[in-house]
Amino acid sequence: RGIHFGAVRSLSVAVGRIRPRVGVDYPGTWAAFVEWFPDDVACRDYLVGLRWPDGFVCPHCGSDVGWSTSDGRVSCGGCRRRVSVTAGTIFHGTRTPLTTWFAAAWYLTNQKHGAGALGLQQVLGLGSYQTAWTMLHKYRTAMVRSGRELLSGDIEVDETYVGTESGTSGRHVETKDIVAIAVEKRSPKGLGRVRLRRVDDVSGTSLVGFIRDVTRPGSVILTDGWQGYAELPKFGFVHKRTSLRAGNDPAHVVQPGVHRVASLLNRWLLGTLHGGVSSEHLDAYLNDFTFRFNRRTSRQRGMLFYRLLEQAVVTDPAPYNDIIGGGLTNRRGNHTE
Repeated sequence: RGIHFGAVRSLSVAVGRIRPRVGVDYPGTWAAFVEWFPDDVACRDYLVGLRWPDGFVCPHCGSDVGWSTSDGRVSCGGCRRRVSVTAGTIFHGTRTPLTTWFAAAWYLTNQKHGAGALGLQQVLGLGSYQTAWTMLHKYRTAMVRSGRELLSGDIEVDETYVGTESGTSGRHVETKDIVAIAVEKRSPKGLGRVRLRRVDDVSGTSLVGFIRDVTRPGSVILTDGWQGYAELPKFGFVHKRTSLRAGNDPAHVVQPGVHRVASLLNRWLLGTLHGGVSSEHLDAYLNDFTFRFNRRTSRQRGMLFYRLLEQAVVTDPAPYNDIIGGGLTNRRGNHTE
């Protein structure tokens, strides 16, 4: 059924079925990476296997019949349109070679603490900082999969603050960004998956809305005594509050999971990105952090490369003008991290 592209490397998995295997579904080393992806044709064929694991399906008419063309696209047997494997993905309309995109994905996922645009520019020899910055942000849009499984079980929830300011205390902020954190508790010291989101304020609308979006109803939500969480039982959650003022234990003892994640997040933003993160782009960096944290136990860095590209081919295009928003720029007019 569907389309076959000459010497396409046969991926052994379809999304969500069999666990991908090193050496079969993705390279395990840089040397293997170079062998697997010597040119754009090999990269394109790999994307074909990821985008259409069960055979070609036309995004326009749904036909499963197609033929490869000399320009590397697919001629649909239903609507007769020519379809590119990169159309409708984060690679849509790119002029950058796919080999460069793949190398960027490998570098981004094989750096334990992530990568900044300047480092990527230097490693790949890119002509501009802007190109590196844009590539990284396009990948970051693909790092959080829509429709992902909701958190469940016992879940700690709290907020942290990103940025600097003086003269404020408690939950009152003026220039800092507020980040809501939800993390699964697997054992007294063990943590499961995490979700993060920048929120406008610490009102019930913002905080409960975040929890409803990322957590399965019926879960046990563990918070401090902040009133913004008071409405949780109305939405089917079991709410356990611990008032810090009424007890003798500090916050990091009462809620060790979220405080550990908050500490790691702020250290990562300062260490990898040197703190140069604008509010407009903070959610993209939270995606990056979440992607890494939730795969922190993976023994194969190549698996992260596989997962990133797997999500890249099902993520809508991210045009440059949409990405830049109102972000900060450096003296050369390029966006900074």
